[in-house]
Amino acid sequence: QLQASGGGLVQAGGSLRLSCQASGIDFSNSHLGWYRQPPGKEREYVASITRGGYPIYVESVEGRFTASRENAKNTTYLQMNSLKPEDTAVYFCNTSPPLSGTWGQGTQVTVSS
Repeated sequence: QLQASGGGLVQAGGSLRLSCQASGIDFSNSHLGWYRQPPGKEREYVASITRGGYPIYVESVEGRFTASRENAKNTTYLQMNSLKPEDTAVYFCNTSPPLSGTWGQGTQVTVSS
């Protein structure tokens, strides 16, 4: 399972750093992804980081979010800067593409205007 943490309430323009602790997967050989579910919407893809450490982002977060990984700790991170109210969502981590049995509870990020 992959469990995200580090969410919270932040003002627009602020920053948060999410962490994702993984267990039960071959972490170092897995591509990892970050996903979010805004209120009343479907879960959507946000970013991923390949097993080689190459990050990929959707256009809406490019330049503001940074994905990274620390294989020795089975942990991936999502540094979120210049947050906007439209970034408000429950954030999840999983493999990329996602495995249905490895979704955690997610962590709530709320950005106030």
